[in-house]
Amino acid sequence: MSIIRHTLAGAVAFGVAAAATPAMAFPDKPIEFVIPFGAGGGADIEGRLLATEMAKVLGVAVTPVNRPGGGGAVAYTHTKNAKPDGHTIAWNSTSVLTTTNLGNTDFDYDAIDHVGRVEFQPQPFAVKGDAKWKTFAEFVADCKAAPGTLKVANSGTGSATHAAAIALMDAAGCQVIHLPKGIKGRNKSVLNGEADAMIAPLTGAVNLTNAGKLRILAMPTDNRNDVFPDVPTAKELGFNASLDLFRGLSVPPGTPDEIKTVLADAMAKAAQSPAFLELAKNKGFKVAPLGHKEFSALLADENIKVKAIFASAGLLQSKAKK
Repeated sequence: MSIIRHTLAGAVAFGVAAAATPAMAFPDKPIEFVIPFGAGGGADIEGRLLATEMAKVLGVAVTPVNRPGGGGAVAYTHTKNAKPDGHTIAWNSTSVLTTTNLGNTDFDYDAIDHVGRVEFQPQPFAVKGDAKWKTFAEFVADCKAAPGTLKVANSGTGSATHAAAIALMDAAGCQVIHLPKGIKGRNKSVLNGEADAMIAPLTGAVNLTNAGKLRILAMPTDNRNDVFPDVPTAKELGFNASLDLFRGLSVPPGTPDEIKTVLADAMAKAAQSPAFLELAKNKGFKVAPLGHKEFSALLADENIKVKAIFASAGLLQSKAKK
């Protein structure tokens, strides 16, 4: 009887150990942290800091690797095709919705798994610091007086900044020329007078605004930002436009739930670290971690919004899911 009991106990113990192995063994080697954009930008700075803080939680190296191209398509395609063992994670953003709807990929945003959201931030509408426009209403008036002449710069055709610019200009009834200038060229084009205005993630405009080189006229978001509390939202001004930029984590499809849970926990702890919270305070983004279910619901809602914006501009590309 004792032998049977011992055998059963051993079998039960083995079953528990086997069931726990995937979570307990992860991570057991360095993790590749894929950044969809080039070095030096807001996505890169935030991503590298989050990777550093996640490494402290997970106990293994979390190595940032920049894989720019196609508005995020290169990074998301790499992630989609990677082994689903949790050792490849992507630093996603609203680009996971824009690049897939633009047709830069042959798959939709839900062809990869999403761990959760880390933060979100508004995408302010800004002009040069010494521009004649002191309010968004003044810009709109000039725009309507001369349709199709004012130029609004963005980070690239079909980018989140382009989508926000389309939404805001459509809501205001303004016909403008949208200039895809790249992340660095976007700011420069306003400063040198090539563009009259721009839409940028707040992290890409905060320093120049604080230095007086840019002036933010409005923010197409739901609530005022703590860094610039005097800047009105578009909705406050009577224009129904809101498209924030979010950032979070994605993994290859089929990644086990146990691993995604470990990553989500590490992500949330890293986002709440003193270093990351200090960056958020200085740059103006809102640290607001969401788990898989909540983030999935947000993605579905935002995807509908992006599709509508792109459809209005003739940018929406349909595709078969793969």
